[in-house]
Amino acid sequence: MGRSVTDGRVHLVGAGPGAADLISVRGLRILRTADVVLYDSLISRELLAEARVEAQLIHVGKRGYCVGSTGQAAINDALVRFARAGQSVCRLKCGDPCVFGRGGEEAEVLADAGIPFEIVPGITSATAACAASGIPLTHRAAGQAVALVTGHHDPDSPDCSLDWAALARLPIVVFYMGLRHITKIAARLCDHGMPDDTPAAVIASATLPDQRILVGELGDIGWRSDDVFAPAVFVVGEVVKYREKMLGFVTGLEEGISA
Repeated sequence: MGRSVTDGRVHLVGAGPGAADLISVRGLRILRTADVVLYDSLISRELLAEARVEAQLIHVGKRGYCVGSTGQAAINDALVRFARAGQSVCRLKCGDPCVFGRGGEEAEVLADAGIPFEIVPGITSATAACAASGIPLTHRAAGQAVALVTGHHDPDSPDCSLDWAALARLPIVVFYMGLRHITKIAARLCDHGMPDDTPAAVIASATLPDQRILVGELGDIGWRSDDVFAPAVFVVGEVVKYREKMLGFVTGLEEGISA
């Protein structure tokens, strides 16, 4: 990184999967001292209340298919502008900044502009959703690899460049932002050789009081997910079967979570 042209600084902070108390200690300290906070739609009001009264809070949307979200170019410009004005900026993102959060893109823009920045990791949705619902994301008896995959694009769209044959050979796959296309995603995996009786789960609103978990098999779970709403992750693999054993012993979440 070259010499900075400003006294301002940007912190790309992962807020975690949803529950306000799952942000890191470092991330919370930065939020509490920032001059400007640019935050995503899914950031909780409870967490935003930790910002200074004098801080400028700017909602930038960034929720899938959400009309009115601030464009990425405008967010990039705002980060640079506020930092060059000498402000301490907290770019507060859901999950981890660099796991489907465009943190890498924003960091690249800041580096090109000569703006000093810090990336503060957050608990990403795949690990949080599985842990909160009694599913170990990895297990020695269930496979030696796990893939985190964006399901944002329609599998029929030319924008989708996923190697379905490769994904179908993996023991554990987690799709982010794929609820809208879950039936097609499941069909692609089955078409490329993943057994249709592979355990699968949809976990919505992970770590929040309204968390909902739908467990089934790859071949039918897409058809059963109509009453599950985003944000959600789609977990496929033998690890899902361990939930049955752990169910009833997982603690630490608010009451009212639906299984």
